[in-house]
Parts: sequence; structure tokens; C-alpha cells
Amino acid sequence: MRDFFKSARFKILLAFLAFLVGIMIYSVTKGGYSVSGESFINTITKPFRSVSNGISVRIEKTLDKLSNADEYYEENQELKKQIGELNKQLAEYDALKEEVEELRKFVIIKEEHQDFQLSEPADVLGYVTNDPFRSFTIDKGSAEGIKPNCPVVTAEGLIGITVDVSEHVSTVRTILSPDLSVAAASSSSSTDQGIIEGNILSAEQGNTRLIHVSTDNTLKEGDLVITAGSSGLFPKGYAVGTVKSVGFDSNGLSVCAEIEPCVDITRLTSVTVITDFSGKKEDEED
Repeated sequence: MRDFFKSARFKILLAFLAFLVGIMIYSVTKGGYSVSGESFINTITKPFRSVSNGISVRIEKTLDKLSNADEYYEENQELKKQIGELNKQLAEYDALKEEVEELRKFVIIKEEHQDFQLSEPADVLGYVTNDPFRSFTIDKGSAEGIKPNCPVVTAEGLIGITVDVSEHVSTVRTILSPDLSVAAASSSSSTDQGIIEGNILSAEQGNTRLIHVSTDNTLKEGDLVITAGSSGLFPKGYAVGTVKSVGFDSNGLSVCAEIEPCVDITRLTSVTVITDFSGKKEDEED
């Protein structure tokens, strides 16, 4: 018997009893009431019941998944199908919205320039590979009345001119290119005239330049530059871009200005081709 009182089992039992008594005393002192045998047992066993309930819930969920796996799989497949249909409808909606927006711009051009003969809005098929001046192709050609040297525009401003035209595809050279020269002037002063002609440094920034401007000009940052229409290849008064900065040409004899196009030519999706307008001259370049 004495060996039992000295054993490790007896010491563990005493520690456990002391733990239970401590919990009982704590409950009485904190709650301000006597603890009945039932509530005492509930207090002691609560942590074990919580763990047991948690394990039971997890087991129940696992068994449910296993027993209803086929049903859940079918539901999952149906949900995927519904998501696919919704994504398809969303894509169709976005395409319709974009088409309506392009038609709206087409109507704006038509209303503001009633002397213009316009192609239907043309989708941009893609940019010409390795061309830093962002030439691109469109899905309209001679079958739609387009010829070489037709101005290409959006409602916001001038984009460029058609250069190669097949039956249903045309290539457009943009105002970023040094191979396209457009007579232009400041909208605020017709005496501040020059030539829109790009270069590689400006094109890298998505800009073009107004060169050969008189040294006594009044150009300033923010001025709108429009087509002069002096040769008749481009309509007069169509927006080109705004002045970003003004400085001297490399020869020091004339002024040039950095021009930010009214349209971001690097991100085009649709354009309109002016097939004819009042005062147009065929096969010339501004």
C-alpha cells in the first residue's frame, strides 16, 4: 500500500484531482454561484465534447462527399457549363458594345462632314511586323470603294492614308511615318503652318512632328493642329493632334513641334476611310 502512495500513478491521480478542484473553485469564484455535480461534470468534459463534435462533423462531411460524389460531380459540370454560357454571352455583349461605339463614331463623322463619302467602319486586322511607324491593315478594300491615297480617320482625328489596296484588304501608312507628309496648321492661327512628318524618335513615343514652321510662329503647348488641305488629298480642318513642345529644327533655320496625335495610333481597333470629299484631288500627296 505504501508503495502505491509513493508510485507515479498516485502522484498523477493527485495532480488530476487537484486540477479538478482548481477548476471547481475557479468556477465558483468567477461565477458567484455554487456548482452542482451535473454542471461540474459539464464544465470538466466541455473541451472533450467540443473536440469530439468537431471530429464527428468532419467525418460526416467526408462520408457525405464520398457517398454523393457522383451527384456533386454532375452539379459541378452543370455549373461549369452555365459559367461557359455566361462568359460567351458576356463576350457577345462586349463585341456588340464595341460595334455600337464604332457606329456611333461613324455617325459623328458623317454628321460633322456631310460632304464626305465614307467606307463602313473597318476593323484593324493587325499592325505590320517590324514597322516602328505602326502601319496596319484593315478588312476593307477596292470592293468597298477604297483606293490608294484615301485618308483614314476616326471621329477624334486623322490616322493616315491607304497605300496598298487589294479587293478586301488595305494597308494604312500612319502620320507617325516620315514617308507621309501632311500640310497642317494651328487651329488658332492659320499663319502657323508646317508639315506633319514623323521620325523614329517621336514614333517610339507614339507622337509625330510638325516641321518647317516659321521662326516667328506663335505655337504653344496645347494648341490643336489641323490639316491645311492645301493639295486636296486630305480634307481641310481635320484634327491631327496637339502641340507638346516647340523647338528649333536641327538646321536652326526653322521651328519644329512635337505633336501628340488626337488618337492613340498604337491601340487602334477600328477606323473609317474617306473615299471622297469636296475638293479631293486624285493621286497626289499633301
